[in-house]
Amino acid sequence: MKKVFLSVIAILALNFVNAQSREKGAIELIPQIGYSSANYYGDNINNSSLTAVTFGVGADYFFNDRWSLRSGLHFQTMGSKLTSSYEEKLNYLSVPVNANWHFGSTRKWNLNFGPSFGFLMSAKGGGEDIKKLANTFQFGLAYGIGYKIEVNDKFSILIDFQGMSGMSDVPKDSDFTIKNAYSAFNVGGVFKL
Repeated sequence: MKKVFLSVIAILALNFVNAQSREKGAIELIPQIGYSSANYYGDNINNSSLTAVTFGVGADYFFNDRWSLRSGLHFQTMGSKLTSSYEEKLNYLSVPVNANWHFGSTRKWNLNFGPSFGFLMSAKGGGEDIKKLANTFQFGLAYGIGYKIEVNDKFSILIDFQGMSGMSDVPKDSDFTIKNAYSAFNVGGVFKL
């Protein structure tokens, strides 16, 4: 009985090691498009959400079948509707650098988190250019959850939710704290390279 038990343990351990190394070095490319909602948060802010289309491309580099590093380049519209007739739209090129944990029995679910670096491309407020009033760099904390629907060995469809809480102020000089909050529902194709 002891030999059977030790054999089962050895087989399970070997399968665990093989599963951990099975995906090492794999790269997935993920072009995606989504629907986003953005808002300001901070001191004494009374505003409503601003919606837009977001798009970009991400990539996952796998360390094993549970962990990958996800980064990419995403066009994101942030800002807020401050009154019924005045809104501010800030377009960023964002680069998230997230740890991505793949979970579930088939590793089709993923949960990601990490820093996001945003570079201001343009800023409009009430139809006027307000880029000179805004910080051109944004640091934020990104997070998300997604699910992969496998079509074949080389292609899957990813449905996910991504969010970002800005940690740096939007305006260059202000007596108030104003930061971006952002979320998006995305659909993308996952191409295993």
